[in-house]
Amino acid sequence: MFSRIKSVLIDLSGTLHIESSEVPGSIEALKRLKSSNLKYLFVTNTTKESQNVLHSRLTKLGFDIEKEKIFTSLLAAVDFIKREQVRPHLMLEDAALEDFQDVLTTTSNDSKGEAVVVGLAPSHFNYDAMNVAFAKLLSGARLVAIHQGRYFQTQKGLSLGPGPFVKALAYAADIKPESVVVVGKPSRDFFLSALKALDPSLLPEEAVMIGDDVRDDVAGAMATGMQAILVRTGKYRSGDEGKISPAPSLTAATFSDAINAILLAK
Repeated sequence: MFSRIKSVLIDLSGTLHIESSEVPGSIEALKRLKSSNLKYLFVTNTTKESQNVLHSRLTKLGFDIEKEKIFTSLLAAVDFIKREQVRPHLMLEDAALEDFQDVLTTTSNDSKGEAVVVGLAPSHFNYDAMNVAFAKLLSGARLVAIHQGRYFQTQKGLSLGPGPFVKALAYAADIKPESVVVVGKPSRDFFLSALKALDPSLLPEEAVMIGDDVRDDVAGAMATGMQAILVRTGKYRSGDEGKISPAPSLTAATFSDAINAILLAK
């Protein structure tokens, strides 16, 4: 099944770790992957933490991960802001703002309008902050979702992701779904940019994605032409593999089992 695979894209939260705990077996599985001839990149929709903060967290957990191997939706949002030359109104936690310093300090004289950029920001998901964002959207700002995840796994259980809040803003401002810009998973551009960052010569069919989100990780990757493995950890719930068509290339118990399946095929 995975004989043509040359690269592996790996989700982080819910796949390798849940908050400050390793998903059992993930550290050793990553070592096995790194000992192979496969290229790899970590692709994450995590928006509560900057790339530096996230890398520090993973290192403390015992993962041997190079910071430049972490491709985040926050960085994709920065690229969008620069490319579109918009002034960002950021709905993000303070720990994530580090990645936006360049665009926040750049002069806005030549900007082409404003954009409300929404990530996972529990401290901003209150009436006053949402109302400020709503007013900007009514004044013509674009609505940019770093991602639209419905929920994510914490050590206490499932918690709301940014998706419901993006939907609320879009509903209030009468913004059609197709007009909401999504820069993270499951965006095709996000997956293609990740492959390009890993190796510009890679083709989608030469990559496999491993993640716990059947829509953002698996369906998004498969729609881009990749294979995808759904793991039964993190936000996975029984029956998730039947919620998309085509079904995942494989459903595995853990990241460790997914890596075993890939390496056995080589």
